[in-house]
Amino acid sequence: MPAPDFLRRPIPVLRKSLLRLGLSGTFGLDEAGCREALERIDYVFWTPRMRPLTPALRDALARDRERHAVSAGPFLGFLPGGVRRAAEAALRTLRVDYLDVLQLYWLGKMSAFTGPVQAELVRLREEGKVRAVGASIHDRPRAGRLAEDSILDLLMIRYNAAHPGAEQEIFPHLARRHPAVVAYTATSWRKLLRAPRGWTGPVPTAGDCYRFCLTSPHVDVVLTGPRSAAELRENLAALERGPLDPAELERMRTFGRAVHG
Repeated sequence: MPAPDFLRRPIPVLRKSLLRLGLSGTFGLDEAGCREALERIDYVFWTPRMRPLTPALRDALARDRERHAVSAGPFLGFLPGGVRRAAEAALRTLRVDYLDVLQLYWLGKMSAFTGPVQAELVRLREEGKVRAVGASIHDRPRAGRLAEDSILDLLMIRYNAAHPGAEQEIFPHLARRHPAVVAYTATSWRKLLRAPRGWTGPVPTAGDCYRFCLTSPHVDVVLTGPRSAAELRENLAALERGPLDPAELERMRTFGRAVHG
């Protein structure tokens, strides 16, 4: 059995201890599959567009609000009013009193981080409507700066064996404030699940990709987007194998370099 701290982790800013595999409902999992996922998974990346997930999540939150951590946010965070409306709409849709994370999406591309937007995020946090404010971001150097000095409690970043740059550009900057880190694209949009041209060795499973992310002590949660209940069960079962050992880790890095080209 893996060490308990590999499977679960306390996230102080969210005031919860969470399974380190989180759920994103964007890849075809049906409502029954979402309900099954929420029996095991605590952290949920949700948007109103995830229709099969919404009723399942709403019911799970009604049963035990404090167990689950929900991240939601505005698709376009250019104005403070839009940020607040998105937060309050999510609260109404999910029928809850607070969001665990109010997240700006794709900071620098789809969301602006102006002074007024930041002030509104802080106000929502102070009002108790959100426990933490976060952002997803592709710009790793900027993410490193925000990790060191910003209002953000959580960063959602791309991190996988083909794109490990966070190890140099983000992770060294976490020590000052310790924002939570959620990794996504663990399979590099499934590119890590098929052999690149000229590759003759074994190919990782999705579970190997999640274990790669979680082997890093800097990653609190990695998102999975299963297409079926069978994939969900495979991904959860993979976590039981624990962190990658040094040989497995090197094989994943070698494969990731081949995929990246």
